[in-house]
Amino acid sequence: MAFDYDPENIFAKILRGEIPNSTVFENEHALAFRDIAPQAKVHVLVIPKGSYVSLDDFAANASAAEQAGFFAAVAEVCRSEGVEEGFRAIANTRAHGVQDVPHFHMHILGGEPLGRMLPPRSQN
Repeated sequence: MAFDYDPENIFAKILRGEIPNSTVFENEHALAFRDIAPQAKVHVLVIPKGSYVSLDDFAANASAAEQAGFFAAVAEVCRSEGVEEGFRAIANTRAHGVQDVPHFHMHILGGEPLGRMLPPRSQN
């Protein structure tokens, strides 16, 4: 199931200033803020300012400047949050990826050992 972009999603409302957030970094193309239900010591969400539903939508349709600005924001978050020992960058996508909000976003998690993401699959 593909998501259509919903301009009333929570991240669109955050971008319009309708919902407050704890901003970590902002540039022309992206906003980074602390997750309200952190899953690690450091848990920051980075979202593009454009109306992109998912990572593949962003990769296919965002301009080079938007993509560069987004990933510059990711790099700045990693630097400013001090996750030099390692971090996880996750972009949940659509139903099988358990995407909850139909606005592309990347979770930056770190600040502590995170363990494996998924258990090894059996080879059956």
